[in-house]
Parts: sequence; C-alpha cells; structure tokens
Amino acid sequence: MTAMLRLEAARERIIEAMTPVEGTESVLLDDALDRVLADPVHAAADVPPRANSAMDGYALAGRDLPAAGEVSLAIVGTSLAGRPWSGTVPPESCVRIMTGALLPAGSDTVVMQEQVRVEGDRAVFGTGHRPGQHVRPPGEDLRAGDLAVDTGTLLGPPQLGLLAALGVGRVTVRRRPRVAIFSTGDELRPVDAPLEPGQVHDSNRHALRALLARLAVEVRDLGIVPDTPEATREALEAAAAWADAIVTTGGVSVGDADHVTGALGRGGHVDFWKVAMKPGKPVAFGRYGRAAFFGLPGNPVSAIVTWCQLVRPALQRLTGATPEAPLTLRAVCLSRLGKSPGRLEFQRGVLERDPSGRWFVRSTGHQGSGVLRSMSSANAFIVLPLEQGDVEPGSEVDVQPFAGLW
Repeated sequence: MTAMLRLEAARERIIEAMTPVEGTESVLLDDALDRVLADPVHAAADVPPRANSAMDGYALAGRDLPAAGEVSLAIVGTSLAGRPWSGTVPPESCVRIMTGALLPAGSDTVVMQEQVRVEGDRAVFGTGHRPGQHVRPPGEDLRAGDLAVDTGTLLGPPQLGLLAALGVGRVTVRRRPRVAIFSTGDELRPVDAPLEPGQVHDSNRHALRALLARLAVEVRDLGIVPDTPEATREALEAAAAWADAIVTTGGVSVGDADHVTGALGRGGHVDFWKVAMKPGKPVAFGRYGRAAFFGLPGNPVSAIVTWCQLVRPALQRLTGATPEAPLTLRAVCLSRLGKSPGRLEFQRGVLERDPSGRWFVRSTGHQGSGVLRSMSSANAFIVLPLEQGDVEPGSEVDVQPFAGLW
C-alpha cells in the first residue's frame, strides 16, 4: 500500500475502475452541449437534400462551357439561397446563383462570379472550367441512413450543428454523474470569514467547483469538514449516499490529523495513495460505498495537478466519454529548472511561440506546492520525466498547455 505508483499506471488503474453511469434523459439540442450521447443518430434524409452552389456565380450546363475562346450565354434568372429559381435553364443560357442556392434544372455547373464578364443581360465565359465544378451534390455531407453521431460521443459545437442540420431537436444523453466535494482541515475558513492566527481561506473547493463546471456533472459541495475521524466519516457517508464520485482535498497524508484514508478503510477501500509525481504524491484512490473516491492533497497546486492528471480523465470515463490524453508539445526552455530524479514533475510555466513558429517556455518562478500564484500566472505545465535532473536554459522539454486540461 505504501509503494509509489508511476502516474501512467495510476491513471490506467483509475480509468479501468470507472464504469459509465447508468440512466439517460432526453434533452433539447440547445441543452446538450458537453453531454454524452446515449443513442446513435442516423440521417433521416440526404444532407444536403438537393444539389446547391458552393460559390456566388453563374449556373449553367457543363456542355455549354467553351473548349476554346469564349462563349456568351443569356442570363435568364436568379437563384438565391431560400428562394430558388423554379424554371429550367435552356441551352446556351445561365442563371445568376448565390452560395447555398439550389441548382436549377438544366444546369450542373457553377462558374464563380470573379471569372465571368457580364455584358448587359449576357454572361461571357472563358476556358479553364470543368463540368460539375463548384456544386455540392445531394448527400455530400450525409446520405439517408448514414450514422451521423455515434453513441458515446461528447457533444460539442460541431456535433450540435450537424444534428441541427438533420432537423434533430432533442437527443438522448447519459445522465450527469453526481460528484460530491469537501475540504478537510481545522485551519480552513470560508473565503468571507476573518482569519485567526494559523488559519487560511479554503481555496481548494472553489478551484474544484470551477474545474467541475467544465464537465457535464452535478456537484454537491459539503463544505469544510473538521479534522476528526467522526466528522470525516459522517461527511463520507453523506457524500456516498448521493454521489457517484467523491473528491476531497486534504487529510490523505500520514499526519496525526489526516483522517480521510483511515475513514475510507473502514467504510470502503483504498486502492492506492502514493503516486510518483510532484506535486501530488499523497493522492488516494478507492471507493466508499458505491462511490469512487479521490482524495487529493491539501496544498492548492498539488490539488489542481492531481485533478488534471488523474481525476479529470476518470470523470470523463464516468460520463461515458472517452478520456482525452493531454496535448503535449516540445518547447525550448528559457529558464533553469531545479529537479531531482525520482518523481515525474509538473512545473508551472508560460508557453509562447515566436514569429517563426517555435515554442518557448519559461518558469513562473517559485514552484512550491502551496504557491498558488505559480498556477495563476502560468498557462502550461512543464513536464519533467521521473529520471530527469536539472534542466539548463536552451534544453527542450515537454509542455502540456492548460487549454487542454480543463
């Protein structure tokens, strides 16, 4: 139980232990952002349903395009998006057409307006065009019966747009997982309370609530729990009675006042509670009752790092989505970084790109796990391998931008 796991092994064990929540609900399309689709959606008809123009220009029959020189065709009408021209284009004639407008009968080709010379009521076309160009055929996007969006898809703006194009106004999605959170520590006070000597404001719950807001979950905040075995056990019981997952901060180390892992052992089980990472070594994972349990360190930076690397992918799996691997870039480090071999380390940095496209990163300074400012002023983690020692300026390092982590 005391051996430290590598981060990759810890993440794999956690994800394997997560089972997507059961239960579904039908929601309006506009309420489906970031929800996980429970039933597949197939196209009921071709998208687009009829051929339309991909350009502003002139629609004509491809056979009327000149093989050499120029040809002058009579302009017999105009087809607008939503107001199609209802006639049939006669031979040696054309129709003014706008992007998205239906292609009139008798035409199969569009020449963009910049390549057409208009002379009164006639349009002059030169060479260099091919029949069928600039036309979106029926079913170019989807054919009737095609799978449009599959089960398990995390619905983002592109998927919602596609569903709207299919005329789908409601979708069946998985229910939101329920996540209970609380902080432990007699030294913690609410943000609006005055501080006595030795007390600090509880920042972790506010950071956790913000991180959870980026996921499709329901949250119940149980507040600050005193450092006693009884209070800890009562909080875990209350959380487990409602939640699919419990996330706590503090109380998972080896101090006399760290009661979370002890209470977890009596009402559930601890899978592991040490990971070879810095910050964030004392992070516990297990179960309490039917709920998955994540015990994060009390230090603010450690709590955020362990959330990004372990809790977020687990909750993604709980929602029914596929956990996303963090985007990792290579960048030239502009700062000297102190590092002792033995643990994978996440230092905080500012990632920038120069005009040539090269990525550079610099440290935000003091990297202590209680220095929340190092996170606030950063936009990326500098990821230093377990065996890595000190990093000298000019060295290349792995970097994970925050934009893909929450």
